[in-house]
Amino acid sequence: QVQLVESGGGLVQPGGSLTLSCAASGTISYIAWYRQSPGNQREFVAHITTGGNTDYANSAKGRFTIFRDSAKNSVYLQMNNLKPEDTAVYYCADPPYWGRGTQVTVSS
Repeated sequence: QVQLVESGGGLVQPGGSLTLSCAASGTISYIAWYRQSPGNQREFVAHITTGGNTDYANSAKGRFTIFRDSAKNSVYLQMNNLKPEDTAVYYCADPPYWGRGTQVTVSS
């Protein structure tokens, strides 16, 4: 059984930065970040494997960085140059396990 808890969301101005955290209990392997905004389907943002390989959605490339701290059993999503269209609830997942999400709002 894996439990995932996201944190670090909040309100930020366009161009600002946030770092989201995903704290895990239990053994995790592949961790992905997804996001969902009102009226839209949940979409992939980034993932990282146990070997450290990463992949990003086109919307995240060049602005977001996913990394992990194995000692803390946590995965992070550093988000820079945030845009209003990044506003969403962000979830971390190690399928079939999902966290409950953290809200990110980008607005002036």
